[in-house]
Amino acid sequence: MKITRLLDAGDAPALADVLRANREFLAPWEPIRSEDYFTADGQHAVIEADLQQYEQGTKLPHVILDDSGRVIGRITLSGIVRGPFQSCAMGYWVSGSHNGRGFATRAVREIVRVAFEDLGLHRVQAETLLHNVRSQRVLERNGFVRFGMAPEYLHIAGRWQDHAMFQVVKSSSPTS
Repeated sequence: MKITRLLDAGDAPALADVLRANREFLAPWEPIRSEDYFTADGQHAVIEADLQQYEQGTKLPHVILDDSGRVIGRITLSGIVRGPFQSCAMGYWVSGSHNGRGFATRAVREIVRVAFEDLGLHRVQAETLLHNVRSQRVLERNGFVRFGMAPEYLHIAGRWQDHAMFQVVKSSSPTS
């Protein structure tokens, strides 16, 4: 059973609800967000921008669904580059109440398959904060290998933080 699907404008209220309910849980792993981000209107604007990039072929924005089909998170392939690179970056989050229950692992497996089989990409990259061991395990269970560390890579939780760099290439993926 698929647990991800393409983001839709109608997902704005559900995403706003999940984000508000998980604001504290997600805060250590996310950039500082404006209050508007946690509203249905704010999520509608995010979705509209993501779908424009989807139409341009540079992003694949999905929601993560629980077993009943309810939105519990997001997973996105962004920075899709064609030509000789055929690569993208992946980011994801799952609500605190669904964390540690295999949803992220399944969503990553599903979206990597889409990247390789449907989009024809060769490589998917993901980054985690150095202390985000749970997310690193999700990546490793899906064939990602750590290939480096980027100092002060992203501005997360109000400060520039180092990130572990992971990748999976089509030839080494468990899905290929």
